[in-house]
Amino acid sequence: MSHDKLKHIGHSVYQAVRDGGAGIIDLSSRGRIEVSGSEAVMFLNGLITNDMKTLEPFHWMPAVFPNVQGRLIAAVRVVRLGDADSKPRFLLDTEAATHSALLKTIERFTMAGDFKVNDVTKETSCLSVQGKQALPLAGCIGDLDLEERNRAIEIRWNDTAATIIRATHTAEDGADVIVDRQYAAALSEQLIQAGAVTVDRETFETLRIEAGVPQFGKDMDETNVVSETNLDDAISFTKGCYVGQEIIARIKYRGHVAKKLTGLTFDEQGLAPSGAVIRSSDGKEIGRVMSAAFSPKLERAIALGYVRYEYLAAETQVAVGDKGLKAKVTKPPFVRGSWYDD
Repeated sequence: MSHDKLKHIGHSVYQAVRDGGAGIIDLSSRGRIEVSGSEAVMFLNGLITNDMKTLEPFHWMPAVFPNVQGRLIAAVRVVRLGDADSKPRFLLDTEAATHSALLKTIERFTMAGDFKVNDVTKETSCLSVQGKQALPLAGCIGDLDLEERNRAIEIRWNDTAATIIRATHTAEDGADVIVDRQYAAALSEQLIQAGAVTVDRETFETLRIEAGVPQFGKDMDETNVVSETNLDDAISFTKGCYVGQEIIARIKYRGHVAKKLTGLTFDEQGLAPSGAVIRSSDGKEIGRVMSAAFSPKLERAIALGYVRYEYLAAETQVAVGDKGLKAKVTKPPFVRGSWYDD
């Protein structure tokens, strides 16, 4: 895609999300798996990087399911919903690319105790409202108590159940609304009538990269050790043991990863393709580009890529690709939107 065409992403849809309005992003392709049972906390806590025991009802936390080598199976949001029959109930939300692997990982425990798994992906839809006006606008569907950033609630909307999660995918404030799939069109129409605009896939990709949100299959995969992926908020170093913990803890306390996902801000025209080599100022190969976009907000190209540990300092000058495009290392997010407002 040409640089000039990329500049056109700064149209009204992009501006609605970035400049004070709100946009609707269809996240229905993501995987949604409900887990419940008296032993749900115990089983999940032994499989993920974050501490399930600290997760209060109607809140969510980021987490990663690693394998025994500490490599990535799936990055998730774990949402604690209302209890069912006095037993904990959770929603695991993950990318479409990791849905099957996650389901396979947890389903093997259903015969081991009181641990029930229900894949609700096909029967539900998820629409995310993102932007400074996202929460006021989402209020058109009900009275939303979402003051805390990691809050989740369950309400009745149009005589059906709706789960609403305060969350960002763009560095702007936002709410994800999960409803029965047959009500998705009505929900979208109500949000549009309230003032939201529909965000296309290309614009969402730009917003995602500006926010520094890694995507499985583009910025990370099953070959990456969790510590390389810049998902530090998803890891607890004080909880008990879990699959892959020894490797992840050893990296933190005995050294560091050889490379880590970070950002690049370009000083000149041109967009580096995925896989482009990143070189140091003295010509050494130090990494590769994973995702790239032109940022209308910054009026320059940006990228996510893996860079060797010794070159991770902010403002480190690098050259990218065959043309040697000049860039500097930048810690994501590139754009600090309304999610970061005090």
